[in-house]
Amino acid sequence: MICLRRVLLLPLLALPSVLGHGFVWKVGIDAAQTLIGNIPNAKPTGSIVPQINSGDPFAEDIVDVNPGDNMSFLWVAVWPHSIGSMLTCMTACPDSDCSTFNSSNAKWCKIAQVGRIPNDSQGAWFQNFLYTADGVLADVTLPTNIAPAPYLIRHEIIALQLVTILGGAEFHPSCSQIRVGGSGTGVPTDDGLVTLPGAYSDTDPGILVPDIFSVDPVPAYTFPGPAIASFVTASSSGSNSGTETGSGTPSATGSRSTSPSTTAPASSSPTSSSKTWKLKRADEFGV
Repeated sequence: MICLRRVLLLPLLALPSVLGHGFVWKVGIDAAQTLIGNIPNAKPTGSIVPQINSGDPFAEDIVDVNPGDNMSFLWVAVWPHSIGSMLTCMTACPDSDCSTFNSSNAKWCKIAQVGRIPNDSQGAWFQNFLYTADGVLADVTLPTNIAPAPYLIRHEIIALQLVTILGGAEFHPSCSQIRVGGSGTGVPTDDGLVTLPGAYSDTDPGILVPDIFSVDPVPAYTFPGPAIASFVTASSSGSNSGTETGSGTPSATGSRSTSPSTTAPASSSPTSSSKTWKLKRADEFGV
């Protein structure tokens, strides 16, 4: 359940609430391919995204990608929240397709994070685009120097509309299985690795935020969990910030082919890295 549980701090909120909020239906790799996920409560199909209500954090397929590829995550169903951060973490699998990996012992590094829209006077969030428009995609660019290996990539939405009270944060993670090629050498250092769950505390500044609705001035937001891995920032001019000022606009970008598994179908400087996080409309994704 490492990649599938909605709430990591409150004990086992009902899984149907996950389905009511939405799920990752499609994953895009650059502009070259679109991979279909599993629909909740349906018969699982070959996919790089696991069946969300199966209790199994692993999928049947794995996709080949390159360092620097753009991955797009399409959350569907009506996303009801407009306030909160989005984080992406990765963990390497010791086997070729992640199918035998014990994710309870996994060590994750953060490769991207986004929170408020820079320069927005009301402190609006990028998550608001999921809330106000149909089929908006969350995009992440893989590190350009990441070492080749099979990985689980964990794209997580943290809903913060109730974080003025202890235990009010909601966590919505989704994992996909990828196999990175190339000849990169970038790997995280020990101080950039965390376990999930376990990386967040319900009293962390980015999880309990009493002044989240303040607008005069808009308060800085501190992302939970570790800073973006040092090997990521070493290969990019994007920010490795753990804190943002709340003061951009989303942009769109958009190559590889699928290779199904044979065993089964932080610092205090401002802002969130606009070079690694973008949002775009679903019609750019072939939906």
